Amino acid sequence: MHGVGGTTAQDMLGDPRVQLITGDDTAACYRRTEDADAEERPGDYRGEPVREAYCWSNLTSGNGARALWLVLLPFMVANLAHWMRPAAPPDHRAQRIYDLLVRMLALTLTVLLAAAACEVALDLTAWQCAGTPVCVAGKSWLGFLSPDNGGWWSTPGRRLALASGVPLLVIGFLWWLSHRTWSAYESASPPPRVPGSSRYTPDAERTALSLEGFWYGRRLVARLRAAHTTAGVLTIAAVLRAASAKADGVGGHYSVLAVTGRVLTTLVILLAAATLVVVWRTARSEAVPDEDSDRFVVRALPYAALAVLGLIALHSAWARPGSHSYGPLPGAAAFGGIAVFQGVLVLALAVTAWVLQRAARNDARTALRGMGGPAVALLACAVGGVLSGGVAQRFADWMDGGATPGQAHAPIPGPPVLLSWQASAIPALLVVFAVVAVLAAVRVLIVRRRVAEDVPGLYDPREHPDERRTRAIAGTIARAGLTDAAPVLVAATSAVTLVLGAGAVAGAWLTDRAPGRATEGAPPVLHAAAESAESLGSWLMGAGVILLLAMGRRAYRDHSARRTIGILWDVGTFWPRAAHPFAPPCYAERAVPDLTWRMATWTERFDGRLVISGHSQGSVLAAAAVWQLDLVTRSRVALLTYGSPLERLYGRWFPAFFGPPALTGLHREMDDWRNLWRFTDPIGGPIQLTCEDGRRVDQGPLRDPLAFGRTLQNPLPAQILGHGDYQADPVFDTVRAELIARLGPGLPGMPEQRPAGGHPDGRPAQGSSGRSSA
Repeated sequence: MHGVGGTTAQDMLGDPRVQLITGDDTAACYRRTEDADAEERPGDYRGEPVREAYCWSNLTSGNGARALWLVLLPFMVANLAHWMRPAAPPDHRAQRIYDLLVRMLALTLTVLLAAAACEVALDLTAWQCAGTPVCVAGKSWLGFLSPDNGGWWSTPGRRLALASGVPLLVIGFLWWLSHRTWSAYESASPPPRVPGSSRYTPDAERTALSLEGFWYGRRLVARLRAAHTTAGVLTIAAVLRAASAKADGVGGHYSVLAVTGRVLTTLVILLAAATLVVVWRTARSEAVPDEDSDRFVVRALPYAALAVLGLIALHSAWARPGSHSYGPLPGAAAFGGIAVFQGVLVLALAVTAWVLQRAARNDARTALRGMGGPAVALLACAVGGVLSGGVAQRFADWMDGGATPGQAHAPIPGPPVLLSWQASAIPALLVVFAVVAVLAAVRVLIVRRRVAEDVPGLYDPREHPDERRTRAIAGTIARAGLTDAAPVLVAATSAVTLVLGAGAVAGAWLTDRAPGRATEGAPPVLHAAAESAESLGSWLMGAGVILLLAMGRRAYRDHSARRTIGILWDVGTFWPRAAHPFAPPCYAERAVPDLTWRMATWTERFDGRLVISGHSQGSVLAAAAVWQLDLVTRSRVALLTYGSPLERLYGRWFPAFFGPPALTGLHREMDDWRNLWRFTDPIGGPIQLTCEDGRRVDQGPLRDPLAFGRTLQNPLPAQILGHGDYQADPVFDTVRAELIARLGPGLPGMPEQRPAGGHPDGRPAQGSSGRSSA
């Protein structure tokens, strides 16, 4: 199994002629053409394994449309927070609270997205610009909305009702994208396990990743999709209702429109409460695949919300003589409320994680001492705020012809003041990044100097020492070690983000003006700094959005760039969509069942054994697939991992699922496990497990490069391989041969050669000998 970036079956198998064994264009198993019918010719393969390659790169970097997943980054990060819980006992009471808090936080991100779309379409366009003759001038596409035109659409309510179609399209697109990927990913069912058969595992001593329904989130994603779609539609309805409530004279006039508006407001509140109940009660059911369909009430929620939105749009478009739009749209202060609520949820999540961490076991290497989930959740809120604020800021600058929104001479008031304060905090956050980068560079120099003293001793002393070569090797090792310092960067960024976010909310609420105007009476230095931070932050927010769109556009046109973006997504989308249904789909919910079906059916059909090997992220998929096997089949499998992040990344950041107890249990129930690693690898690392007979799972660190300098055998300098080409090391073939030898001499399809007291041994599934595969 290949790792991040992917490769072709031809490269993995070392043969240009390959044949698909099972699968499709998205993910499939391949063999060399001459090995396609190996089971029918067992005599031709005595002493040699039948190699098979599983290609899954198209799950993350397939067609160009997947570049659109970039805009779903905040949702993906929030979903990761769900899986970063400390390794407390599964029945701990705080587990359910942790899950609920993450789901509520994810729901606020959907509301924030819908509010940002309403800010652009309803507030800046339909309310502010369309109602201001100076802003409408030169924009012919807005002319029919202008009050000077006197047309049917010129009244504020009708302008808003028409503009509400834009955010509704955004929510509809997210619903469609989630439903489309849900059909392709979450609907891949695991192999059936019938009690009494060879594919049945008792519930005792089972880890979460071994549960039969872990990789089958069809019903959960459907429920969350209905709830989040409803929340997005209700956000649009609430914005429309807030705009019309003021004009209806809710403060004491009981006109027909005012009474009708109150009824509609009540409907919005009731639907919002029903949505919260659905989110509250939507928890993962992992013990068995959840095949039940949702109740009619859950499925009908989005349609009920659409009906209420239609009634509110009709109510808003009703003629109100003398109504006009001025200033910001009523309800724009909701951005501050969302930010405060998100902060409260993050703090509650931190307290819950602290409680779980106290109950956790074997947590010595857990990242941030169990605070990884709250830190990542906070970053998800920050990224969502930057993206929504950046779009609003850049759109406002374009609408007002270049004038700074919020200033006295600007034709329109611009976006909410809070977005300006949040933008002003970005330069300070970049300063923190710069400081951390400088400290990291200093650390690299110190480690490189210390490691350089030991590098020549790893090679043949007859090779001539080369100071430049020594520095290159030591520098690679030092830079690879920065991966272990990632928790420091995350902690620093999260802490500064929390402080700056709280300061932005406080500044916006206390002054109700942008930072530049709020400091007009302050000392010149402070005023100049505030104006500079506001202007620079606004451009940085907009630049971030533009950069994201540019990357998406390039990825749509360029396959290599699309694959690069797919690499970034391989880690983030490994986990199921347990918190946010609009996050990019979990490719493991397709890949793990694929592998499980293949291994389970092959071993049962041919009564054989196999070695499954994986590089990088492929090793994580391999381990997850082995966990899904029953104990009988699992005992027939040997695992070979190399460049594996199982302990270095997953074990530290996701301790509840890849912590030492889980990895130890996996190794105990398998035939054998070997792991190859290098000091120069920035991703892979040791598993840090010891076999019961005293042998270590880890084989390494491997020497990299293989030769220090030029020799008669190596006239050119050997390449520093780092994370790739583990197969180039002779140790790889040696370890693989040892694992194959442990499986015995039998061949698939030859039960008459069964060793006494054992099973006949098969030779499939060495997915490798290609460049970045196993």
